[in-house]
Amino acid sequence: MSLASVLATVPTRQSYMHLSSTEKNVFYVVMAVSLALMIAQFLRRLPVWRKGVPIHWKPDPLGSVAKFILGQRKVQSSRPKSGAPMHLMIFYGFMALFLATTLLFIAVYGQAVGIPNFHKGAYYLAYEAVFDVLGMFFVVGVAWAWGRRINLLRQHGPTVVNPETGKPEFNGNPLSHEVKDHLVLALLLLLGVGGYVLEAARMANTPQPWDFYAPVGYALSKVMPAISNDVYRGIWWSHAALVAVFFITLPQMKIKHIFTATLTAAGHNPEASMGRLEPISMAQVEETGRIGVATADQYTQWHLLSLDACMTCGRCTEVCPAHNVGKILNPKQVVADIAKAAETGEEVAAAVSEEALWACTTCNACVEACPVLIRHVDMIVDARRHLVAEGRLSGSGATVLRQMAGTGNAWGAPAGNREDWMKGLNVPLARDGKPFEVLFWVGCAGATDPLGMRTSRALVDLLNKAGVSYACLGNEELCTGDPARRLGDEFQFQAQAEMNVAAFAKYGIKRVVTACPHCLNTLRNEYGDFGATLEVLHHTELLADLVAEGRLKGATPEPGRVTYHDPCYLARVNNTSDAPRSLVGDQTHLDETVTLLDLAKNEPYPLRVLAEPEQHGRKTLCCGAGGGRMWMDEEPNQRPSNRRLDQLVETGADTVAVACPFCRIMLDAGLKQRPDGDNIKLVDLAEMLQDANS
Repeated sequence: MSLASVLATVPTRQSYMHLSSTEKNVFYVVMAVSLALMIAQFLRRLPVWRKGVPIHWKPDPLGSVAKFILGQRKVQSSRPKSGAPMHLMIFYGFMALFLATTLLFIAVYGQAVGIPNFHKGAYYLAYEAVFDVLGMFFVVGVAWAWGRRINLLRQHGPTVVNPETGKPEFNGNPLSHEVKDHLVLALLLLLGVGGYVLEAARMANTPQPWDFYAPVGYALSKVMPAISNDVYRGIWWSHAALVAVFFITLPQMKIKHIFTATLTAAGHNPEASMGRLEPISMAQVEETGRIGVATADQYTQWHLLSLDACMTCGRCTEVCPAHNVGKILNPKQVVADIAKAAETGEEVAAAVSEEALWACTTCNACVEACPVLIRHVDMIVDARRHLVAEGRLSGSGATVLRQMAGTGNAWGAPAGNREDWMKGLNVPLARDGKPFEVLFWVGCAGATDPLGMRTSRALVDLLNKAGVSYACLGNEELCTGDPARRLGDEFQFQAQAEMNVAAFAKYGIKRVVTACPHCLNTLRNEYGDFGATLEVLHHTELLADLVAEGRLKGATPEPGRVTYHDPCYLARVNNTSDAPRSLVGDQTHLDETVTLLDLAKNEPYPLRVLAEPEQHGRKTLCCGAGGGRMWMDEEPNQRPSNRRLDQLVETGADTVAVACPFCRIMLDAGLKQRPDGDNIKLVDLAEMLQDANS
C-alpha cells in the first residue's frame, strides 16, 4: 500500500468543500465586513461608558472571568425556577461551538505560521464525537428558552406600556416580549440546527467510514436524500450568511451580554461586598461640588458598562420584595432607565422616578440574583444621596434622620433612656472599668422597641448562664447610622460612625456581638472605613458556639412546629444561615456556595426540625424593613411582610422564629392584621434558647 493511499484513509475532512477560490475570497470579505460592523457598533458604546468616573479598585480580570463567566457562579447559584439550567445549556453549548470553531481555525490557518494541520486522525475523531454531542446542549437550550418565552407570553400576555410613564408595566412575566427577542432566539436556533444540517449534508454528499463518530450529524444524514455538490454549496452559503447576520446584529440584541458581561466581570471589584456602600469624603464633595449621583455620568465607568451587560432576564424583578407587592419599583426597569439616562443626560431620579428609588429595601435580592454582577442597590443609594442632599426627602423618612441627628437613636428616644431595658438585670457596663472579652452591641431596636428589648434581655440571661465575659456601652452607644446611610444621608451616618468608633477605641473593644443584622453588617463591613478593627458576631453565631461547647443547651422544638425567617442582612448579605438553625439541632450547609444540582436536591426542602418556607437561606424573602423603610409610610396592601408571612404560615408551623428585631417588628405588625394571627407565636431564637436553659 502506497503512502498516498495510507494518508487517504486517515480520518479528516476537507475545508471549503466544493467551493471555488473566488467563493472562498467572497466568504473572507463577508466575514471581515460583518466582524468589522460588529466591532464598530461596540466601539460606539465606548463614549457612553467612558462618561463615568474612573474606577478606584484593582480588578482581577482572569479570576473574575473564570469565576463568573466560565464558571457561571451566579447562574449556578440561581433557583432552578429562574431558567438557570436552560441558560447553562445555552452558554456551555455556545462555548463548545466557539471552541470547536477556534480549533478548526487554528488547524486550517495555522499552517501559515508553521502550525501543522492537526485536524485529522484520532484527534479528528475525538473532536467530531465530543463537539457533535456538546452542540446539542446549545440547540436544546435555545429551543427551551424560546418555548419558555412563548409559554410565559401565553400565561401573562404581551407587555403593556403605561401611557402616563411611558414605561412597560410588569404583568407577572419577568421577560420582555419585543419582536427582536423572538427573532434572536430564532436566529440562534437556525444557527444551531443549520450547523447540523450542513454537517449531515456533507456526509450525504461525500460519505466516509468514520462519519458515525459524529452521531447527531450522522443520524440526520441517514434521513437526507442524495445531496449534489450545488445543493451542498447552497446549504453552506446559507449557514455562512446566518453567521454574518449574527455578527452584525449581535450588538443590537440582548445576547450582546456575551461580550459586555465578560467585560463587566473583568472589571468587577474583587473586594466588593453586598454589605458595604462606598463612602463619600468631604474632599470629594469639595472637588465635585455634589453629594451622590444626579446624572448617570457620575457613576463609575464600570457601573455604566454593567448596564449594557443586562440581558433583561428579569431575575432581579422576580425576587424584588417591593415589586412583588405592587410597588412601582422594578429593578430591571431601573437598569434600563439609568442606561437611557446615560445616553440622554437626564437626571437619574427623573428617569427612574423618586417613588421607585424610595421603595427599595436595599435587601440585595436583586444583586444576589443578577447573573451579570449589576449593583442595583449601590446605584439606587447613590441616587438617594443626591435627593437627600437636595432636600427632596420628606415625611417619615426625613423624620427618622432628624431623630437620629437629635438623639443618636433612630426611634428618637432620648440618649438617657438607652439603659432602661437593663433594669433589674445588673448588666455590666464598659464605663465600670472592669475587663471584658466581648461587647454586647444592643442597637436602637434592642434598647427601645418592646419586642427588641425582650431579645436583649433573653440574650443577657444566656450570656450570664454561659459565663461569658461581656459588657455594654449603655448610654454611650449610638445608632450605627445604618438607616441614615441607606436612606442616603451619608454624612449623618459618618457622624454616627465616628462617635461609635471613638467609643470602641476608648475601651479597646475588638470583639462585638449583636442581635441586629443591620448593626452587624454596618459594624462588620463598613466601620473599617472609619478606623475600626472589629470581629463582629451575630448573637446566633455566638450562641451556636456556646451550645457546641456545652455551655448552653440547644432548643428542642417538636419537628415541623417551628419555622425560621432568615433576615436579609444576615443570610444573604452576610452569608449566615447555618448558625441560627443549629440552635434547634438542624445541621445545614446553606452558608456554602451551592450549585444548581445542590439546590435541585433541596426542593422541596426535607423536613428536619424547622419547617422551611419556600424562600430561605440566601434566597430569603425580605420583610420590607431595610433601607430605612422601617420608618416610612406604607400602604397596608403593599407590605412585603404580609407576603413573607404567607410563606411562613404555609409551612404549617405555629411558631415563627426570628433573628432580627426589624424583621420581628414587621412580622408582628402583619400578624396583628391576620385573622389567624393569634394562633401564630413570634419569638427570637434567643428566647427559645432561654426557655431551653431555664
